Amino acid sequence: MPDVTHDGALEKPAGGLLSAAIHDPMLASSPLSSLVVVESIEHDCPLLAIIGPTAAGKSALGLAMAEETGGEILNYDSVQVYRGFNIGSGKVPIEERRGIPHHLLDVVDPDKAFTAGDYRREAQRVLGALRERGRLPILVGGTGLYLRSLLQGLFDGPPRSEALRARLRKMAARHGRCFLHSVLIRLDAASASRIHPHDQQKLIRAIEVCLLARRPISLMFSQGRAPRRELHERINRRVEEMYRGGLLEEVSLALGRHDCALLKPLEALGYAQACAALRRDLSIEEAIRQTQTATRQYAKRQMTWFRREDDVTWFTGFGDDPELQRRAVDWFRRGVVSALPA
Repeated sequence: MPDVTHDGALEKPAGGLLSAAIHDPMLASSPLSSLVVVESIEHDCPLLAIIGPTAAGKSALGLAMAEETGGEILNYDSVQVYRGFNIGSGKVPIEERRGIPHHLLDVVDPDKAFTAGDYRREAQRVLGALRERGRLPILVGGTGLYLRSLLQGLFDGPPRSEALRARLRKMAARHGRCFLHSVLIRLDAASASRIHPHDQQKLIRAIEVCLLARRPISLMFSQGRAPRRELHERINRRVEEMYRGGLLEEVSLALGRHDCALLKPLEALGYAQACAALRRDLSIEEAIRQTQTATRQYAKRQMTWFRREDDVTWFTGFGDDPELQRRAVDWFRRGVVSALPA
């Protein structure tokens, strides 16, 4: 990782949990589209996590906060960790990163699996390096499971069983897309209510846990630990810009280099629809529409996930709004910097 010095770096990381101390007065009157939460790892290193739905401007807010605090960006997006998948994942181009180090981007080959456990291990390594250099980690991304695995740890579930997963995939192929969801309803109705019937990856893992641990995955988790219209418009524009910016060319290039069956990012939102367009299963226009619809649904699920987090300060608006950035910086200085030791 690059070692870049910044003015205003934290010389002495604070101990203990730093809770959000300044609350936005607009919180009660408007829908929410981005937030900031301050947490700690191992009680000796503060960190700042920016969370919220896709297209809410989290990357822009992260850059603004990094510039003001001398911090460095730590990615927690499950697609941005993969090399060569930039446009569809919304990865900030190198030339737009303002010289601020970004960690855990482009670290995995696209034919390799990268689990939440893998992320936790690598993120802890990065946090240790930042702590030694007195840098504030600023977590930016959209994969709630990655963030929760880092802040709270993972539930004690059974390891993967490739043989069981292969059998479940064959059964899904034979009986249809909704078969796995019906199986999970019988095994763990609580988890089935939270997982989309077509989300094969999550359904397989939930069934796998139920069968191998002989307990519902929902029980194991419970024991472990902007205005909507404007957000939808931003999502629609973002998808259109991805296609204009070369999403199909990016996917075509990846398919030319690898076996498409092994490319993990192609299972992700946006990339799956682009593959269908390249196969001519969908027109480009329909691929765009389906991606927009699925992304709006994904943003809603993100907000449901993130609203469960504790010690959060919410900011109404979008992260690329200079006024919101100013309020976030003021909040950080008054509520956090004042709590740090001299």
